[in-house]
Amino acid sequence: MAGNSMGALPRVRLGRTDMDITRVGFGAWALGGGDWIFGWGAQDDEASVAAIRHAVERGINWIDTAAIYGLGHSEEVVGRALKAMSAGERPYVFTKCGLIGDRQNPAAMPPRVGKAESIRREVEASLSRLGVERIDLMQMHWPANDSPVEEYWQTLLDLKKEGKVRAVGLSNHDVGQLEAAEALGHVDTLQPPFSAIRRDVAAAELPWCAAHGTGVIVYSPMQSGLLTGRFSIERAKALPDDDWRSRHPEFGGEKLVRNLELAAAMAPVAEAHGTSVAAVAVAWALAWPGVSGAIVGARSPEQVDGWIDAAGLTLSEADIAALAAAIEESGAGSGPVRQAA
Repeated sequence: MAGNSMGALPRVRLGRTDMDITRVGFGAWALGGGDWIFGWGAQDDEASVAAIRHAVERGINWIDTAAIYGLGHSEEVVGRALKAMSAGERPYVFTKCGLIGDRQNPAAMPPRVGKAESIRREVEASLSRLGVERIDLMQMHWPANDSPVEEYWQTLLDLKKEGKVRAVGLSNHDVGQLEAAEALGHVDTLQPPFSAIRRDVAAAELPWCAAHGTGVIVYSPMQSGLLTGRFSIERAKALPDDDWRSRHPEFGGEKLVRNLELAAAMAPVAEAHGTSVAAVAVAWALAWPGVSGAIVGARSPEQVDGWIDAAGLTLSEADIAALAAAIEESGAGSGPVRQAA
């Protein structure tokens, strides 16, 4: 059994799987370090392990990582943290495949590969780095460039049948691709980007998943730090070159101004609940029908404490209406502002 009996965080069933997950999970993207194209700058591995440990002690019962994060380093760090835990307190481990990094050229854009032999190699490598006998959820990171969805989805279904993985999912796939996969075998989960800034999947993918019993774990609900209430124009300008955010349009110019205006508008809701802007941003994403859980990153125990409240925070109709108005007024991002009545 995964999780920690000391925690009292609410849990929901992840789609049709046999896993009940906390509404918030630990995201290990940043733990990969800064020496690859989508790195978050240099990281302290000891602090990363401590952050994972702290999240689990506070009741979080799942971790999301990927083979590409730090070209395997994130999985290695997660493996270190797991090794120090007893079987009873170990969280579920979710990872991803399909992006192949080049250690000789870590700054290169990784190709999207979906061939069966490549995915099988990746699964074995992830099992080794994580130090586990079975991966709880293996997800295809992005649609492949070298093969159709049917090809790599069948491979993942086969791996599930063989017991290498417990559940299988897709990340960053659209409704057409979900339909093609579902025709071969059930899509256990979808992992899309979703925040009060990046809302596009609320139009089609979230309703599809709700209708098909597919669990949804959203990533970047705080839009990579923009919706924490702690970001600023000065901080954006000071981002180091090895932090991918320094090159992203949402972190500069008029988009940054709009995003920070939206974050500031979340502050009264946070104050009314006695919590953080970060927790409100995550709770906003969790309030949408079809969303099972949200992945939230942390690089230290203190960052975990900044968003852990979201795991048990329920926004009222008045809160959701106020946030919808704030999104419209700020002009931040794109996609539906609130669910259809």
